[in-house]
Amino acid sequence: MEDKKGPIPQIRPPSVNNVSANKTNESEAAKKWLIKNIESYFQADPGNMDKVMQNITTRDYYNYKTDAMNVDMDVDGSLTLKEFQDKWRMKFDVQKAGIGVGFLITGQDWDEIKVSKCDLILETLDDTYLFDVILIDKKYDVKYPITISVIKNQSSFLIEDILQEVPQSN
Repeated sequence: MEDKKGPIPQIRPPSVNNVSANKTNESEAAKKWLIKNIESYFQADPGNMDKVMQNITTRDYYNYKTDAMNVDMDVDGSLTLKEFQDKWRMKFDVQKAGIGVGFLITGQDWDEIKVSKCDLILETLDDTYLFDVILIDKKYDVKYPITISVIKNQSSFLIEDILQEVPQSN
């Protein structure tokens, strides 16, 4: 196509291969970060686990999960289920908060938690990565399936949300 000034340059989108390669590297870095930090969390001294959780999660998620763990507990600042839902429903899926259970796993006791699966499900343009994760504890023969949202944070990553089902007892 030409106009009076000569050929009109064709504007081409960036190479899909280059974009994909950069995104693949970034998502792979997010995956490695997630696996390393999950396993490190469970190796931490029990007295330091809260601090470790704070260091690997966004401030909002930390506050949300802390509220979820303490729903209807007899501790200062605990919320009723309705108060919890009202407070957080606009920001998180409160049905998958893992109410009354711990961070990352629903079990009270564990021996050695390992990541047995960490598959990228979704990657957004704003550097958010959604992973399908299974944590296992071989000694207790238990699997904990969760979905984790990780965001880019400066030169590292943070857990932005965890979708966690609470097992129903029969």
